Amino acid sequence: MFQNKICIVTGAAQGIGKAVVERFYSQGAEMVYALDMNDKALMEAYSHIERVVPVTINICDRAAIAELVASIQAQFGRVDVLVNNAGVTRDALIDKMTEADWDLVIDVNLKGVFNVTQAVAPLMMENNYGSIVTMSSVVGTDGNIGQSNYAATKGGVIAMSKSWAKEFARKGAQVRSNCVAPGFIETPMTADLPEKVLNMMKEKTPLGRMGTTEDIANGVEFLASDKSSFITGQVLKIDGGLVL
Repeated sequence: MFQNKICIVTGAAQGIGKAVVERFYSQGAEMVYALDMNDKALMEAYSHIERVVPVTINICDRAAIAELVASIQAQFGRVDVLVNNAGVTRDALIDKMTEADWDLVIDVNLKGVFNVTQAVAPLMMENNYGSIVTMSSVVGTDGNIGQSNYAATKGGVIAMSKSWAKEFARKGAQVRSNCVAPGFIETPMTADLPEKVLNMMKEKTPLGRMGTTEDIANGVEFLASDKSSFITGQVLKIDGGLVL
């Protein structure tokens, strides 16, 4: 499905990002660039795998991102798929949220997505082809107590993605931009939650379980592939019915 495709996945060291990298690889991608700040986890996951290039990088570092994309362009002349997955949480009620925690989440989850997309999109438009999939959340569509910073970023990436769907194709380029909005997913980010919280969220989910990283990778695979070639500017919720 991804034969001859050059792919970039951010936040690729673990969880959803790792599942997406592995999916692209298993579906025959020519090369997958796996980006993350966690050098140790990246090397453990990918150093032995051909056609996957682990890149230790901070998506808030605009110069480093631009340099990476320029090197990919020099080698392959294109980027076919971008998955903006990197993100962080710093949860707190509004009266207890620090400015530092607000700024960090905004910088990584919103500006970081902007940085990477700004570097990649012109190359896609030049080549008249590309699919951008950005990870949002049901928190970005419906909000959540104690996550005003996270919700702002995840709602923000939806707004950016819809704008990009119009902007990148305005001159006829087949460059698409969509979002995936996961619900409650089994990842390292949720692994440390108390058992009662996990059970409560399962009870709130009509399908009665947490989602898996493979569930999310299924949706990303579809939106990144040519099977969704007439879909752009959309938000695909993968949440087991949590938000209806």
